[in-house]
Amino acid sequence: MTQSNRPLRALALTGAVLTAAASAVLTGAGPAGAAIHTCSISGDRTQCAYVTGIDAGSHLAVRTAPRYSAPKSPVFGQYHNGDQLGLICWTTGDPDADGHGYRYWMRVDNGIGDGYVNDWYLDTGGPGTWKSQLPQC
Repeated sequence: MTQSNRPLRALALTGAVLTAAASAVLTGAGPAGAAIHTCSISGDRTQCAYVTGIDAGSHLAVRTAPRYSAPKSPVFGQYHNGDQLGLICWTTGDPDADGHGYRYWMRVDNGIGDGYVNDWYLDTGGPGTWKSQLPQC
C-alpha cells in the first residue's frame, strides 16, 4: 500500500465504524432496546425498564391514560433518560408523539403512583419479549 492510499483506507474504516455505531444507536432506541429486567422498587421485586431516547432538555410524561390528549389524560409525572420505572402491564393507545406510529403503552409504577408511558421510550425490548413477561392491562 502506498502512502497516499492509507488515509483513504482509514477514512473508509472510520466510516464503516461510524455507520455501525449509528445503526446500533438507532436500533437501541425504543422497543428494539434491551429486554425488561427484574429490579426492586420500594422493596418489592418487580419488572422494570429504563427510560431512553428522550431528547436533551425534554422528558417522558407519565399520563393517567394511554393517550396524549391533555384534557383526557393529564400529565402527573416526568422522567429523563436513565430513570427507572416499574412495569405493571401493557396496553395500546395513541401512537408515540415523535411519529413512529408505535401504539404500545406501559402502565408503570414509580413508587408513589402509577400511570402510562409510551413504550417507545423504554428499553423493554420488543413486544415479543415483554408480552411473555407482563400481563395485558
